[in-house]
Amino acid sequence: MNETAVAPDLRAFMAVALRKQGVVGAIAPSSRALARALTAVVPTGGTPVVVELGPGTGSISEAIRARTAPGARLLAVEIEPGLAGHLRRTKPWLETIHGDAAELGELLAGAGVDRVDAVVSTLPWSLFPGERQARIVGEIGRVLAPGGAFTTVTYLHAVPLAGARAFRRRLRAAFDEVLTTGPVWWNLPPAMAYVCRRPVVHG
Repeated sequence: MNETAVAPDLRAFMAVALRKQGVVGAIAPSSRALARALTAVVPTGGTPVVVELGPGTGSISEAIRARTAPGARLLAVEIEPGLAGHLRRTKPWLETIHGDAAELGELLAGAGVDRVDAVVSTLPWSLFPGERQARIVGEIGRVLAPGGAFTTVTYLHAVPLAGARAFRRRLRAAFDEVLTTGPVWWNLPPAMAYVCRRPVVHG
């Protein structure tokens, strides 16, 4: 991200973070180091479809774009209208969808997408009740193509907490493989990434 983009992005982030603390879980935009960790699952060749959940001001979006070849389809689902508008203005190459990740399948169907190769998320899971977490995780599992991967962030200070332990159990129930990478110290706050593959089909 170039320096001329940083100030508008930071202003847009802070405007929402200060006004809607129940929507934005981080205290600062994701660092480049965290972006690299989260986007490691994004295919570098071919024309993949990649979906980002909770893009905020787009720091992860830029890292996804840097990994993909021309022809890749990059979509982002953002629930906060101010941030969705900011992304549309500043990142016209990103297909920004204003909507709720709990309706992911329906939102993607509206964009003509039924399967995706990677889902990258910085959603504030700790702010969601368990049933909402389960619904979003289930939606992600349903849209992933065979061989696709889902990656999401957790903050280091929250790892020992009961809510974070419950979320890990939820991921392990929903995916056959859940790996932890990190920690990423060069982030505020320090973070780790969960990498999930092969959704488990229940029933």
